[in-house]
Amino acid sequence: MATSIAELIADRMDAMPTGEKRAAQTLIANYPLIGLKTVADFSHQAGVSSPTILRFIARLGFHNYAEFQSALQDELAAQLQSPLTRTTQPSPARGRTAQTVDATLENIRGTFQHVSDRQIRDIVALLSNRRCGIHLVGGRFTDPIARYMAAHLTIVRPNVSHLAGQESNWRDRLIDMGKRDVLVVFDIRRYQDSLLRFAEMAAKRGIHIVLVTDQWLSPIARFSRHVIAGRTAVPSAWDSSAALFVIAEILIGELTRALETESRGRIREMEALRGG
Repeated sequence: MATSIAELIADRMDAMPTGEKRAAQTLIANYPLIGLKTVADFSHQAGVSSPTILRFIARLGFHNYAEFQSALQDELAAQLQSPLTRTTQPSPARGRTAQTVDATLENIRGTFQHVSDRQIRDIVALLSNRRCGIHLVGGRFTDPIARYMAAHLTIVRPNVSHLAGQESNWRDRLIDMGKRDVLVVFDIRRYQDSLLRFAEMAAKRGIHIVLVTDQWLSPIARFSRHVIAGRTAVPSAWDSSAALFVIAEILIGELTRALETESRGRIREMEALRGG
């Protein structure tokens, strides 16, 4: 699978000078549409010069702005695909099961080629702040990952909640969320409008958002402090969430290590309560 522009940005962000970083952040926050506008419009919205935009797209490996826009157009088309339009045919040489397994394993490997240790550490530092509450939510197909992660985090630290049910229930919970709190959102194509509305309201209240999405980036990225993009495409009518589950499991494991003393005592007490 071709490397997405969001993945290229993640790979090169640390090496970018300030102006190019601003261009990258503007693109991620308005992905991919701002990149489909003219260089002048892009530079104006990013608050940088047109030559800076051209240097930014050259750093990503594109020879010119037209090539960059063509790649974005391909990604936008992939974003909008429905299950009916995705391929379900196996290659002639191999069976459907083997092909899907190979694609899923490649998704996991490809995902973590573009997720840095620093990014994981920064997210874990946010989640390990004992003064904040952690709230997790997902969409129609991704909410099981949010529930799975919440079940583990509840064991290793207090003040963790999974936002279940309808959007109106999520909004009611906002009243109890403070500026130190963290909202972890799982959202993949075709992105869920209710999650976008909720994330926007949360961001307006100063809540830190961690987004786990696919390589085409949910529009929730514009409100997010941290974005991890997992690869989801497989030769099926349906996307695969395997890479997103691995992201959740890595965050669970690293947070457990970061809170080792507290989590050990907490687990010990839970086991005593269960035995009693």
